[in-house]
Amino acid sequence: MKIWKSVVGKLWITILLLVSFVLFVLTIFMLEFIENYHVGQTEDQLKKLANKVSSIIESHEDKELARSITWELADDLTSILIVENEKKYWVSPNESENTLDFDLDDIKQDPVLSLVLTEHKAGSRKAYLTDEDERMMNGEKEVVVVGVPYKLADGKYGSVYIAQSLKAVHETTKHTTKYIIIAAGIAIVLTTIFAFFLITRITNPLRKMKEVAHELSEGKFDTKVPILSNDEIGELGIAFNKMAKQLKFNINALNQEKGHLSSILSSMADGVITLKIDGTILITNPPAEKFLHAWYYERGMKAETAEELPPEVYNLFQQVIDAGSEKEQTVEISLQGRSWVLVMSPLYNESNISGAVAVLRDMTEERKLEKLRTDFIANVSHELRTPIAMLQGYSEAIVDDIASTDEERKEITQIIYDESLRMGRLVNDLLDLARMQAGHITLNYEKIFVPEFVEKINRKFQGLAKDKQISLTTSLALEEEVYPLDPDRIEQVLTNLIDNAIRHTEEEGQVNVKVQSIKDGLLFHVQDTGSGIREEDLPFVFERFYKADKARTRGGSGTGLGLGIAKSIIDAHGGSITVNSKLREGTTFTFFLPRKEMDCEEV
Repeated sequence: MKIWKSVVGKLWITILLLVSFVLFVLTIFMLEFIENYHVGQTEDQLKKLANKVSSIIESHEDKELARSITWELADDLTSILIVENEKKYWVSPNESENTLDFDLDDIKQDPVLSLVLTEHKAGSRKAYLTDEDERMMNGEKEVVVVGVPYKLADGKYGSVYIAQSLKAVHETTKHTTKYIIIAAGIAIVLTTIFAFFLITRITNPLRKMKEVAHELSEGKFDTKVPILSNDEIGELGIAFNKMAKQLKFNINALNQEKGHLSSILSSMADGVITLKIDGTILITNPPAEKFLHAWYYERGMKAETAEELPPEVYNLFQQVIDAGSEKEQTVEISLQGRSWVLVMSPLYNESNISGAVAVLRDMTEERKLEKLRTDFIANVSHELRTPIAMLQGYSEAIVDDIASTDEERKEITQIIYDESLRMGRLVNDLLDLARMQAGHITLNYEKIFVPEFVEKINRKFQGLAKDKQISLTTSLALEEEVYPLDPDRIEQVLTNLIDNAIRHTEEEGQVNVKVQSIKDGLLFHVQDTGSGIREEDLPFVFERFYKADKARTRGGSGTGLGLGIAKSIIDAHGGSITVNSKLREGTTFTFFLPRKEMDCEEV
């Protein structure tokens, strides 16, 4: 920083200018005083000399001798003019080039000095020589002239004029000025030293405060200003430290409040988007970011740089701003296969609208449950309607004696029995699934020899696989062959998965059951090379009564409950089940059973 832009430089220049101005004024007044004093002294001396000359002339009868004595009183800078009358006057001889040369005509032209001739009154005057011929060799123009009258023998009056150059006075003034300038220079140097000393005492605490202020701006609120004095600067430092302490307290309070609000926003299941009055995004939380990223992905935009709102959201924002009321606006948006309900209301700054806040709720599960509930009622009605209709029709046939022979009655009765069994299985599956999903399932854990368990299930389906000319194989990769699980329930899961795989695999296809040990449990894979499942049906395969394709139930009377029951059994074991499939390439069901750290007991 340039010195004249700093506080030190400004104060130093101010003090220096003030001292210089004071010294300048004092010098002018002092030089004027000294010059006037010396001029006054010179006039007094010249008056005394003039009176002495007049006394000599009056006391000597020999005027020639008197004038000779008078000429001895003159020096190099002094000239004497003795006037007896206008025609008789004498001037001291000019033996030096510095001696002033003047005559009676000069006296007559001066209004003050001429009074000595006319009115016989003493007078003196400081004059300036303007004629080049009257100028002394040293260039001095200022002189002092004193005139006094004296008596002649006949009672008349003459005059004595003594003129002296002020060269000596001016020489004295020059020497005095030189000493004053030297003294002023010393005073300025001492003033500068004193000023810098004083200013440093003032500015050092200010520099400390500036450094502390910079540290405060960087968030270092524990920094304090050192208190070095008890004056106003010290009080300023104390006030500065109090301000820093209060600022730290307020910042901490704001950070805590911000942290609380941030935690609340981050923990909310609903998305929150705060918008400025111009429609730009101010604040979002993770669910809202998930929604925006899905929209950006769908539009092929980069989520890191995009700040655009979906058109539905922006239109709703315009409605909220234009309405200018506290009434909220609602819209439902479908995005990437999910349903979002957005509720937006205006934000107010006192009485003016400053923006809007939107609350997003993912209603996908609710909409799916509504759909599943509707489908469940329709599927149950459909599944029960067929056997009931058949029971009703064949019962009427028996009641109306349509069956004429025992064989026909026996056939009708068998159909009624089969349909009643089918209804019973459907109702039992529904009851089992309801109990499992309600958490009322009982697991009977046993230590099972896994290879033997898997081989047993493999033998169970070998006949069905041979009938369809499908290769059913098993593969094991076990670190421990004995594992605790509920064999009946897991057999039910594997039975369902293998049966589905065989039924949906074409001839010459393959079904493989793989069991492997992984960290903390067992992993089962049931893989087939069948028709596969469409991508849009994959999220629903474990729902009740869900049938992705009528073709997937060919060759059997599936109810759509098997996979739902399987998922409930796996969930009861604390495991998980997933499915991966590609259309016309095959399907793989995978479920994980965590290790149960207990001996055989009922849960």
